[in-house]
Amino acid sequence: MKFKRNIFYIYIVKINNIASALLVILIAVVALILAKPVIIPFLIALLIWFLVKKMRNVIDNAGFMKRFIPTWIKTIIASFFIISLLVLISKMVLLNIENISESMTRYSSNIERVADQINQLLGINIGEEAIKMLNDFEFESYLNSLFNSISEVIGSTVMITFYTIFLFFEEALFERKINLIFTNPEQKTAFSKTINKIEESLSSYLTLKSLISLLTTTLSYFVLLAIGVDSAPFWAFLIFMFNFIPSVGPIMGTVLPALFSLIQFGEITPFLITLISLGLIATLVGSLVEPRVMGNTLNISPLVTILSLAVWGAIWGITGMLLSVPITVTMIILFSQFSSTKGIAILMSEKGRI
Repeated sequence: MKFKRNIFYIYIVKINNIASALLVILIAVVALILAKPVIIPFLIALLIWFLVKKMRNVIDNAGFMKRFIPTWIKTIIASFFIISLLVLISKMVLLNIENISESMTRYSSNIERVADQINQLLGINIGEEAIKMLNDFEFESYLNSLFNSISEVIGSTVMITFYTIFLFFEEALFERKINLIFTNPEQKTAFSKTINKIEESLSSYLTLKSLISLLTTTLSYFVLLAIGVDSAPFWAFLIFMFNFIPSVGPIMGTVLPALFSLIQFGEITPFLITLISLGLIATLVGSLVEPRVMGNTLNISPLVTILSLAVWGAIWGITGMLLSVPITVTMIILFSQFSSTKGIAILMSEKGRI
């Protein structure tokens, strides 16, 4: 009887632990959703900080720059360049969003022409069904949702800039604070290694992924110009951003401009040319160029990548999908530093090496 009571007590404790863990996860998810306006600008500022540091290191490759120009001047130069680029891109995106929103009302009449094209292509009368299908798709509502997500980030430009500035102020005092926190040299060394590993991984990922995305974007931009798709700079920017979303990103970056071309021209042919051309570019760059350039930069299981994409996308929408990979990389590195969570890091890694 005593043995049964002990087993029952153990089960009760386990159930309580599971319930507590689920409650903590629920509270964390709710907090992340409610704190979205604060957390996302900070995370973007953190990524900009990594990029500035990377650019500062590139500037240091010129020997005289490292010897004669102070770090704070190089930081200002790199920050000014990146923030100016972001402001220019923001203005371009907002202008194109307005143009597309206005043009959608003009292009709505092309849906019937698309239905006629489908009728001729398939040789059957599906006019009403095709029109109903295209109307039910609500392409404009999807665009509006996408525009809102982009506008939210662009609207946070001032906050992102302030966060970035204060991160650099904090960087100057960070080393001193670490010395005060960790009196044990081994703990300080371990902490510094973890921070450096996170910085190196994220900097490499952002730099290499940006170069690959820029190649895809440039090729896609010229294809869109040649076809005559309206607001080509906006769609090129969208393709660039979607390339940072694993797996589904390149598909979205191919399908959305192709669907817009279908509505714009009201014909099947430009749609097929856009779809095939952009899809071919995304496939070739993604399967040939990216594996060679990226190599083993990321150490994430493909399954974990998809799950992370779904989870962060559900919490923060498209912005969460864009940030899913950097967040997951950071989690793996942090989990690998503690014996209690090292097993989780191994499961999340690509080949179990951390």
